[in-house]
Amino acid sequence: MTDYFNAFEMSPVPDGPDAVAPDPFLGIYAMPMFVKIPTRDLHASTDFWVRGLGFVDLFSVPGQIVHLRRWAFQDVLLVPADDDAAPSAASTVQVFVSCVIGQLDSVADACRELSPDSVTGPYDTAWRTRDIAVVTPEGARVTFTAATPFIPDSDVARDFASVGIFAPEASEGGAQ
Repeated sequence: MTDYFNAFEMSPVPDGPDAVAPDPFLGIYAMPMFVKIPTRDLHASTDFWVRGLGFVDLFSVPGQIVHLRRWAFQDVLLVPADDDAAPSAASTVQVFVSCVIGQLDSVADACRELSPDSVTGPYDTAWRTRDIAVVTPEGARVTFTAATPFIPDSDVARDFASVGIFAPEASEGGAQ
C-alpha cells in the first residue's frame, strides 16, 4: 500500500462524527461515473428516489430520462426499460451511496413510508460503516453507507494496519 496517499481533501464526503451532509450539488460537470437504471415506471421510480432516498431531479426529458443527484458525483440516470429488460426482483448489482451517519434513520424512515418492506438495517460492517440497504421500485439494491467514528486502538484499526491501511494521522509503524 505504500503507493497510496491520503486524498480526503478531494472527496465530497464530509468526515468526522459530527459531519453534516452537504446540500445536493446542482452544478453541471462531466460525470466521472454514474449509474443507469432501467425502470418500467419513470414517475414512480423518480418519486421513490427523490422522496425516499433524498436525490433531486437535476433534469428530465419526459418519457426518456431522469437525471438524479445527491452530492457531487452521486449521479443516477433513470431510463425507460424494455419490457424484457426490467428485473422482476432485486438485482444482484448493488449501488453504494455515501452519506453521514445522521441521515440513515431519516432515509430509512422515508423509504419505509413509501414501501414498508424496502429497507434492511441499519447494520454495522467490519470496515467501519453503518449501512442501510434499500430495494427501489425498479429492483435496484441501493446501500446508504456512513462512516462510524474511527477508534485508533480498535480491532478495526489494527486489522486495517495489518494490510497496510493506516489512519491519516498514523505512520506505517501502526495505527495511532
